[in-house]
Amino acid sequence: MKALIYDGVETLGFRDAADPVPAPGEEVVRIDAVGICGSDMHAYLGHDARRPAPLILGHEAAGVIMGGPRDGIRVTINPLVHCGTCTACKTGRENLCPGRQIISMPPREGAFAQYVAMPSDNLIEVPDTVSLDHAALAEPLAVSWHAVRLGLEALDPGADKRALIIGGGAIGLAAALAFKAQGLQEVTIVEPNAARRQFLQEACGQDTTATAQGQYGMVIDAVGYAATRATASAHTEPGGVIVHIGLGEDMGGLDIRRMTLQEITFIGTYTYTAQDFRDTAQAIFDSRLGPLDWIETRALADGAAAFSDLRAGTVASPKIVLHPWP
Repeated sequence: MKALIYDGVETLGFRDAADPVPAPGEEVVRIDAVGICGSDMHAYLGHDARRPAPLILGHEAAGVIMGGPRDGIRVTINPLVHCGTCTACKTGRENLCPGRQIISMPPREGAFAQYVAMPSDNLIEVPDTVSLDHAALAEPLAVSWHAVRLGLEALDPGADKRALIIGGGAIGLAAALAFKAQGLQEVTIVEPNAARRQFLQEACGQDTTATAQGQYGMVIDAVGYAATRATASAHTEPGGVIVHIGLGEDMGGLDIRRMTLQEITFIGTYTYTAQDFRDTAQAIFDSRLGPLDWIETRALADGAAAFSDLRAGTVASPKIVLHPWP
């Protein structure tokens, strides 16, 4: 098969790779659409020791099962593989499974390839009425769906029912869509990139601002740098909630004194539960997350250029989806 392989810092090669060999209980999926995630970009920049070169990245994918009793079934892929037997798994918190694996991190190769092998339970059937480009968005949308759910569950009933989202990439936009699908309508996205801000306004119908103003009952940091955490600390109202999704850098930014004195709740969130993924996929199928027409598509063979363009900040759309087949 052909694959886009991370060979080192800012170096990707499109070449032949071994076809995946499914383990017992797994099925082979022909990948038809795979998105570029922020974590793929972190690896590309050499900022993620969990993803050493050489490695096939990519975990936001959809395609068609090849062979076996479900041959030809269109599916979206939950890339998070869990043990199913630990306390976290038994209580529906599979994302906290100590033995969890995710494709695009060893020992599992990713989906920037023509095929990938996945456990059957990780494959959600996609209706014929839903494009696989949109189905591939289930993973990033599930990240935000899970984060929004946790934040709303923690929000005091008397809190301000407005949300501020820091970062207008795919996760930030997905959080805005998830808020509205889950019942909170007043959402503002902070996005400093003027081209992306215009895209979010005109193509996605979102309220945006270049810099945060005022205070909000809930703030989502979808970037995760010291500067964005400082913004979150400053713009969350007393008794409010900060939900931190971004993994930009490890340290700094939070105003712990203010958060303590004002009883601001901080929630760190990682990926999603299996139920969150299923709920997100169903919300896509039911069109509750909008038309999802804010993606840009390119060939997997042109993936290196796509990463370079993202690195240069010249991509206005929140998500690039790659197609492995001509």
